[in-house]
Amino acid sequence: MFSFFKKKKPREPQEEEQERIYEYEDVSEVMHYFEKETGITFEKQKNILKNKLTLFCKTNEIDSFKELLLILKKDAAIKQKLINLLTTNETYFYREFSQIKALVQNIKNKASKTPISILCAPCATGEEPYSIAIALLEDGVDMKFNITGIDINSQALQKAKEASYSKRHIGNLDENLQQKYFSLQDDKYILNEKVKSHVNFEKKNIFEPEFTALGKFDYVFSRNMLIYFDKATKHKAKSILESMQKDPSIGVFFGHADLF
Repeated sequence: MFSFFKKKKPREPQEEEQERIYEYEDVSEVMHYFEKETGITFEKQKNILKNKLTLFCKTNEIDSFKELLLILKKDAAIKQKLINLLTTNETYFYREFSQIKALVQNIKNKASKTPISILCAPCATGEEPYSIAIALLEDGVDMKFNITGIDINSQALQKAKEASYSKRHIGNLDENLQQKYFSLQDDKYILNEKVKSHVNFEKKNIFEPEFTALGKFDYVFSRNMLIYFDKATKHKAKSILESMQKDPSIGVFFGHADLF
């Protein structure tokens, strides 16, 4: 008669798995959260986002997008993992080189006696800031210069610091530049310390207050970032980047695809 005091039989693992309910349908809340945090919108790529988030959830044993949203708000490690997943971009050395060439010429004409500071936002895996450093060194710019690369993707920044690249990433550089600034180890091209010494990297989000704490720069590069923003966010980002300039008359170097 005291049967209600009996312990329940433990569930079999397969029974527990069968009772779990997975919900990976409405991606809107996570999409809007990600956009608010990073400025990046997937409004026109919802299916791509949904597929990536579904795989991300399953890999991290998260049963639904609602659960994912709750975790993102309190777990910085998971949040960073998701940012890394959704902000992986391909780039290469001497991309849109005409702008880098214009920068070099501007610096030479200025003939500043004080060190030149340059911001690259974003810097991805380092190809752009390192390209600027190589171009300045090649053109005989003898004044001191320092380049700060920022990005929200921690994995990309780690690769930038390692400065190890495939043949495809340095394909725009002629043979002379490849031999002068890289050493070949196995199938990787390792950038030399002379170039690396001019560049430092920071994990920063331009929409967070900590970004402006970097100070002001002589030149600001922000190429192919605004293409991921909606119109209002583009203008907000433009305003923030312009506020980081020592001399607003020079103008921010935006990418050819960064249309307003």
